[in-house]
Amino acid sequence: MSPSSEPRDATVTYPGGLRARWRWGGPGQAREVFALSEAGPLEDLGPLVASDPDERCRAELRVDAPGGSWTVRLVSTVYDEPEAVAWDTAGQLVVKYGFHGYGLDARTGELQWSHRSATPLLRVFASSRLRHVILQAELETFAIDADGGVAWRLGHSDVVVGAELVGGRLVLTGYGGAVNAIDPATGTPAA
Repeated sequence: MSPSSEPRDATVTYPGGLRARWRWGGPGQAREVFALSEAGPLEDLGPLVASDPDERCRAELRVDAPGGSWTVRLVSTVYDEPEAVAWDTAGQLVVKYGFHGYGLDARTGELQWSHRSATPLLRVFASSRLRHVILQAELETFAIDADGGVAWRLGHSDVVVGAELVGGRLVLTGYGGAVNAIDPATGTPAA
């Protein structure tokens, strides 16, 4: 989809009774993205990324949670589709958008942490079997603790184009076709 087209919408249900409505668009489409904003608590995280957030790509996440509703606005310097996972053991909704990952309190939307990658984030993974979440970027894999600390980091020599958690392994596919498996708990090669 072209970033100059109309903003996109998605509705996603996450574990824990979270119902999310996403709306995102291309550079300079903030007015169109925010045209359907609902009343309620709203936090704009755009200034964390850019001094002129409304000139960039924008996204809005509205969550209806068991304790109430909340809304967060995000910004990306590249056109991207936002993605999130519920990290139930930490009580966070972990979002990736562009170069940034965010840990949001699942009940209130309050920012718990943010992390910036040098390359766009491709995926975010959470599991009750891990003490951290995984942020997968094009050239690095990050394990992020509930407080936002980096538990481990792994650089890659080829651009990662695919990532999946399969059978207790993080399986990465490189642009050149190579497939590597790493232990998502430690970041070491998996047997």
